[in-house]
Amino acid sequence: MVGLLMNKAPTLLVAGTLMVAGCAGGSLTTREKGAGIGAVGGAVAGGLIGAAVGHPGAGAAIGGGLGLGAGALIGDQMQGQENQSSTQDQSIRQNQAEIDRQQRELDRLRRERGEY
Repeated sequence: MVGLLMNKAPTLLVAGTLMVAGCAGGSLTTREKGAGIGAVGGAVAGGLIGAAVGHPGAGAAIGGGLGLGAGALIGDQMQGQENQSSTQDQSIRQNQAEIDRQQRELDRLRRERGEY
């Protein structure tokens, strides 16, 4: 029983870490989601590969670590794109508000001059 638990310890560690991080409060960022998906996917793939060579726990631990790193990098890139998109959207809204304000001002000036 102890040997079985020791083989599953890396997988349980990854799962426990993800559960604690998920319960930390607030919604997860894209970066955190990418890291979590990468860690779980890497641990599963590593566990399967490790099982084929007789070391599923080590495979899961190595795969989880590599997946965590890769997922965090991908999530970071996606987070950066989301941030840039949000900044651009805000700029577009501000520009449109300024255009609308200027149009109202032009309309007011035309009414005062009797051009309408």
